[in-house]
Amino acid sequence: MTGLDSATATPVGAATAASARDAPGARPRATLALTSAATAVALMTYTAPMVTLPDTARALHTALSGQAWLLNGTPLGLAALLLVAGSLADDYGRRRLFLSGTLALGLTTVLGAFATSTWQFTLARIAQGAASAALLASSLGLIVAAHPSPRGRLHATAVWGAFVSGGIAAGPLIAGALPNWRVAYGVLGATALVVAALGTRVLAESRAPRGGRPDIPGALAFGLALVSLVAALTLGRDGWLRAPVGLLLAAAVVLMALFVAVERRVATPMIDLGLLRHAPFLASAGGGLFTGLAVIAPFSFLPALIQQTLRLSPMDTAWLLLLWSGLSFTVALQVKRLAGRVTPRVQLAVGFALHAVGVLTMLGAVGSGSWVRLLPGLVIGGVGSGLLNGGLPLLAVESVPRERAAMGSGAQQTFRYVGSSAGVALTIALATSSGSLAHGADIALLVSAGLAAVGVVSVLAPRERS
Repeated sequence: MTGLDSATATPVGAATAASARDAPGARPRATLALTSAATAVALMTYTAPMVTLPDTARALHTALSGQAWLLNGTPLGLAALLLVAGSLADDYGRRRLFLSGTLALGLTTVLGAFATSTWQFTLARIAQGAASAALLASSLGLIVAAHPSPRGRLHATAVWGAFVSGGIAAGPLIAGALPNWRVAYGVLGATALVVAALGTRVLAESRAPRGGRPDIPGALAFGLALVSLVAALTLGRDGWLRAPVGLLLAAAVVLMALFVAVERRVATPMIDLGLLRHAPFLASAGGGLFTGLAVIAPFSFLPALIQQTLRLSPMDTAWLLLLWSGLSFTVALQVKRLAGRVTPRVQLAVGFALHAVGVLTMLGAVGSGSWVRLLPGLVIGGVGSGLLNGGLPLLAVESVPRERAAMGSGAQQTFRYVGSSAGVALTIALATSSGSLAHGADIALLVSAGLAAVGVVSVLAPRERS
């Protein structure tokens, strides 16, 4: 057993004692309820543009080439700051970072409602992503501190994962039901502020301080590397050989190399590079990356395609999408029943396989003129998405020592939203690559199925290395 294995296999009694020191006065049910609610609000904010993209683009006079930025702003902020937020939460207080992130999410979402141009809205979305990073990375750390037993963690992470699906489901419905996208953002922002206020009364502080100074150079290098990468991927759809794209990609490579060099030298690195030899951590990272690339990205742009080709209203599109996201929520709630029968890695592999089958059954549906053709794929894909959302949180916290749960969550979700950002840019590029949106949609769905197949390999292939 490696040192990492030993850290994750802490006896229940010792884990309980550690939790008591880390989170005195923790209220497990209230902590789970509040962190799950905040997570759902963050995902609602993330997915709201799925059905409002056409209206938002018209209101902000956004050209087709700029619509990727309307979708990619939040994942850009998430990808850049999730790993940083996870380390800060473990070292300086998960409650502190959670409340700061939830408050900032409310304020930035309200500001987004008043945007009058594409760049203003994009900046607001990036800020929402940064705030969501603090919220999401710290929430799993709070949950693990409040639920020290393996059985408690299994139940709590399944519920939290289900609320990820629930937020994805509710965001488009709320956005479609309200008079316009500005009102939707105002309502979501106000909800986040209410959750932040409740958190001050419910949550107990927990941390796992390692001593030493904050890894500011590492945080800057990592954040700037991801910003450069996502910006290059988003701009690349207008031409990969342009100078700005090449410069941004080169900057991402240089900055990532700098990050690795910094992490090897500092006393308290953001991420222990030894985790890259740990099979569960590699599987967690691969699962997050390909969930973003293969699942989140195509389903972020699919509603806009449906509205433009099948002439459905935003509300009708939201109800149609609910079949997928609602099933995802239901399945994620039930994955705890698989404990002892199926490992999280196998669960993720089955989820990716079902997603691939689902999107393949949707080939030709966008150009068929009937939304009924989408139903089988949405059902199969929804079950697959539920298995992914239910299994990813548990694998994230079990792939690292318990006291580094927020960092493990932040690392996995960093890969998830890097994948989402790259995938959105790729999906839009593929869907608009030919004269027909229907033909382009089929190409994007085929690529999604292929990426899901690679996702199966990414979660099953890693083996422990000494």
